[in-house]
Amino acid sequence: MTSEEITIPTSYLSTLLAMVAERGYDTGRLLRDAGIDRDEIDGQRYFSASRYGELYRHAMAVMSDEWFGMLSGGRIPPGSFRLLSLLMVHSRDLRQALQRAWDFGRVCRGFQISVLLQEEGDTARVQLAPLKRDRESEFEAAVRSASPAVIRTTLAAWQRHWSWLIGSELKTNRSVFTFPRPEQHWEMAQFTCGELVFDAPFNGLEFPASYLDFPVVQNEESMEEFLRTAPYGLVINVERSQSTQARVKALLNQNLGDTTLCADQIAQRLNMSVTTLRRHLQMEGSSFQRLKDECRMEAALHYLACSGISNREIAERLGFDEVSVFFRAFKKWTGITPGQYRAADQGARTPLQLP
Repeated sequence: MTSEEITIPTSYLSTLLAMVAERGYDTGRLLRDAGIDRDEIDGQRYFSASRYGELYRHAMAVMSDEWFGMLSGGRIPPGSFRLLSLLMVHSRDLRQALQRAWDFGRVCRGFQISVLLQEEGDTARVQLAPLKRDRESEFEAAVRSASPAVIRTTLAAWQRHWSWLIGSELKTNRSVFTFPRPEQHWEMAQFTCGELVFDAPFNGLEFPASYLDFPVVQNEESMEEFLRTAPYGLVINVERSQSTQARVKALLNQNLGDTTLCADQIAQRLNMSVTTLRRHLQMEGSSFQRLKDECRMEAALHYLACSGISNREIAERLGFDEVSVFFRAFKKWTGITPGQYRAADQGARTPLQLP
């Protein structure tokens, strides 16, 4: 299924337009600027998820609020989500990523509300909470005044983001809400897992605590691609369509200098057997060793384009004990030596095919 074929309930679009209207902006103009005709919405039950993402992104830009339509307690300035994602992709695992998200909210202008992590035995709970303890009354007022759609969107967006970080769908045991059961609660089930609980004392998600130990498999390169299409990736499960190759390369790129990292360890981090890992890679026309060579080659090309890094330093960063071993490996990958590559001044990330 292509991105154009994935749909969402049209009610999501109607809710977004209603929030835009509340801010005093012309919804007709917003739709025209996004290339959407009213006839595509009126009387329709579903709408393209990718086009919804484009419209949402346009609304965020117009409102100068990157958390528009979600519960934050204030207006979040442009660029904040990129900085938050940058912190999280450099986290060791999901637990650390969640802790960093909370810390980021405490210093980022605009945030008054975020998600607080709590662990109880084998269950993890993240719930909407005030970033400052003395703002409890303001927080409760904000939750009471927020529509169910805003609360739902906030939690769903966080869940999608975490799933993307670990490269695996984070399946919840329970999705808990303070508001009553809506008439169209079946639409919510399309975007959550597990039990739906209403009229609860808090808004949050409960899931197996084992997810907290899942490693973050994304890097800055994959983050830029994710941000380029955001918030589309927060609407649908982009991690479902992510290849095993991409997930393996993300982990390898985080540990380029670790010569002990093997297929067994990567498989364990991806929560699968090494046999399953090798089978998936074979189906995608690749192998663990090939991906390892690709990661090292791509990193070598990048470092060789930097005049301030010696060949010895590059060899060490890539996990080679001797410079001569690095030279032989590089010539095997590219057909030329590191010196010839630098002399040719081809620049970083020149596309080369492995033999």
